[in-house]
Amino acid sequence: MRYAQGGGLTDVERAARERIRLHAVERFEGGEKNREIAAALRVSERSVERWRRAWRERGEVGVRSKGSPGRPRLSPAQVARLERELERGPLVHGWVDQRWTLARMKTLIGRLFHVSYTVEGTWLLLRRHGWSWQQPARRAIERDDSAVELWKKETWPRVRAPRRRATAGSSSRTRPDSR
Repeated sequence: MRYAQGGGLTDVERAARERIRLHAVERFEGGEKNREIAAALRVSERSVERWRRAWRERGEVGVRSKGSPGRPRLSPAQVARLERELERGPLVHGWVDQRWTLARMKTLIGRLFHVSYTVEGTWLLLRRHGWSWQQPARRAIERDDSAVELWKKETWPRVRAPRRRATAGSSSRTRPDSR
């Protein structure tokens, strides 16, 4: 079953769903038909069919909850090590500047622990452990203001898009407006 926004069930909701499946098992043992069970438990017949198949193959264990799919993949010791490595900075880990991006952190986690996270998962992991996004308080030391001004005066006028005309052009494909 899919849940909106990639969410899942809480432990309480998972336990409630498991109780419904276990009621279905009691009814399987009583010989009731799938349609009757689905109507009584207010679930789809297809779900009851799936539960019955799992019950036949593995018994009651087959219909029990397997737990949360979102178990943390890093142990507390690994998270502590990750924090130490992040505090050392990106330069130590081979990047050319002092910016920690989520993509870089994701790569670092993969290198250190051989665990794959998505960029979004990396953000959730870090936020869960008290990290937040930040912006530099001042300009980079490496910034060369004279080079920036030179680029603005010489390069930018050549590469920027031409301005749109103030008047409307022709909508004809065969006869463009005269200039």
